[in-house]
Amino acid sequence: MLTDAVLRRRELVLADLIPGTLVRDVLLVLGFAAVTGLSAQISIRLPFTPVPITGQTLAVLLGGMALGAPRATLGMVAYLGIGLVGLPWFAGGAGGWAVVGSASFGYILGFIVAAAVVGALAARGFDRGPLRVLLAMVVGNALIYLLGATWLALDLHLGASQAVSLGVTPFLLGDALKAALAMGLLPGAWRLAGRHAGP
Repeated sequence: MLTDAVLRRRELVLADLIPGTLVRDVLLVLGFAAVTGLSAQISIRLPFTPVPITGQTLAVLLGGMALGAPRATLGMVAYLGIGLVGLPWFAGGAGGWAVVGSASFGYILGFIVAAAVVGALAARGFDRGPLRVLLAMVVGNALIYLLGATWLALDLHLGASQAVSLGVTPFLLGDALKAALAMGLLPGAWRLAGRHAGP
């Protein structure tokens, strides 16, 4: 049975180790949105799919786990909202309301859901050990794929298998590599902070 002290410690996420409250949280939320926007500019177009390869999924899932659900959700809502009012920080420098009609808009919606879920998992200790980080990354990526491929299918009038082949399969290898990177980064950050808990 876990003591109250252990339970309290396991509810922390990495961002909670930074001193401060409201100002810290506002800066973290806006910083998370900005890092996601910058990572969207790492964009590689593939000839066989309208969805580019970007650095966003790593930024979203790592940031979501580091910030926890409330801040991560607000960060992704800010990323979406600021982009919709015109800042060109979606993939390929896109911005404004036109992105809602794009085939890849579902992935942005998936970022919000995935950031919230992996942030909640991190608050339960899923950011402390490599295997738990891997599980959280798989869950987060699955949510992004689900919303992204569903939107893609609706936007382009595709069947399920076509949506998967265009909107999921091309990204599996890259996301597996990102998950492997996260498996080292998050537990390593906790060890550096002297707060490693669990395998």
